[in-house]
Amino acid sequence: MSPAVIPTEFNEEINARILAISEDLIAGFARQPFHLIAEKSGLPLETVLERIRAMLQAGVIRRVRQTLLATKLAHGALVAWKVDNDKLDATFDWMFREDPFSGHVVTRSTDREVSGSDYRLWTTLKVPQGHSLEEHADVLKRLTGAHEYILMPANGIFALGVGHVRRKSLEPGDRSPEPAEMMTTTTVELTPEEWDVLLALKEELRADEVCENPWVGRAALAGVSEERFYEVAEALNAKKVIGRFSTFLEHVKPSATGERVTRFNGLFHWAVPEGRQAEAGAEAGRHYCLTHCYWREGGPRFGNVNIMAVIHGTEKPRVMEHKAAIDANLAAAGIPVTYTNVFWGGRSEIKPSEISPKVYQAFHDKWRDRGAVL
Repeated sequence: MSPAVIPTEFNEEINARILAISEDLIAGFARQPFHLIAEKSGLPLETVLERIRAMLQAGVIRRVRQTLLATKLAHGALVAWKVDNDKLDATFDWMFREDPFSGHVVTRSTDREVSGSDYRLWTTLKVPQGHSLEEHADVLKRLTGAHEYILMPANGIFALGVGHVRRKSLEPGDRSPEPAEMMTTTTVELTPEEWDVLLALKEELRADEVCENPWVGRAALAGVSEERFYEVAEALNAKKVIGRFSTFLEHVKPSATGERVTRFNGLFHWAVPEGRQAEAGAEAGRHYCLTHCYWREGGPRFGNVNIMAVIHGTEKPRVMEHKAAIDANLAAAGIPVTYTNVFWGGRSEIKPSEISPKVYQAFHDKWRDRGAVL
C-alpha cells in the first residue's frame, strides 16, 4: 500500500485501535515500545509502524516521544498571567516560540466574571534543578510586559495522561474502583551519564525512527552502547522519572479533512477545606475522563482553589456532565466544596518543556540585557 492511500484520520477503525493504546497506555520505558502497542492493540507490528508513521507525516499525530515525569527532574508550576488584551496574542506567540521552558501555552476565559478571570494567559513552566521559577518568570514578565503572574506549583499529582480517543466513549461518572494514588513532586538527583541518556531519550522521534528498535540512534547520541543505553534508561525508570511512551495527537486544530479530536477543554477549579486536599484530589483523580488532576494552591485571587483538573471533549454540555459527576462524587465522599469554577481553553499550543541546565543558561545569556520586546 502506498503512503498516499494509508488512512490517517484518528477515527478510522484501525488507527483508533492503535491510538487507544499508544496515546497513554505504554507506561515507563520499553526497549521496543511499538511491539507493546502492537501486542496491546492486537494488530501486526508492521501495521502499527505504517499507520503511526503515516499519521505523523500527515500531522494527525503531532509528535512521538518518551515522556518524562518532569516534576521529578525540574521545578515546575502552572502560571496564570495578566496581560493587556491587545497584547494577548503577541504574548502567547512569544511564550510559545521563544521560551523553551514554557510548555503548554493556553488562553482561557470564564462563563462569568469572577476573581481571576482577568488572567487570560496560562502556561506551564519548568526550570532546571537549582534555579528559581520566580527568577525565570520575572524575566518573562519583563520581556513581554505582562502586568502580573501567579505561580501555582504542584503539591501532588492524581491523574496524568492523554488518551483522547479512548476517553471519547466514557460515560460521566466512570471511575476507578479505588481513589487515585497521589504522586509526589520531590526532585531526583541524576548522574552526568543519566542526564546524557535522558536528554537523548526525550527528544521526539522522527518518522524514520518509528521502527522496531527506535533507540539505536539515541544510544549513539548519548555516547553509550545500545545495551548501556537500555540499562541506564531502565535505572531511570526505577527512579520514577520516566513517564509514558506516547503518540501525541493534534487535538486542538482540525485535520486536513476538518476532523477535530476535541473542541473544548475545561480547567476545573475546586476549593476544599485545608487539610483535605490529598483526599479530594484522590476522589477527583479517580475519574477516567481527566487528563490532568493536581493539588495546586491558587490563592485568594482564584477563590483559594486547591484542586485543579482538565477535561477535553467535543461538546461543552458533555464536558460539564463529567464535571457534575465529579462534583457529586466529592459530595458523596463528604468533602465540602466552598468554590468551583471552569476556565475554558481557547488558543492552545503545546511543546515539551525544556529541562536542560545548558539551555537555561543560554536563554538567560541571550535575554539578560533586553528590555520589553512586545
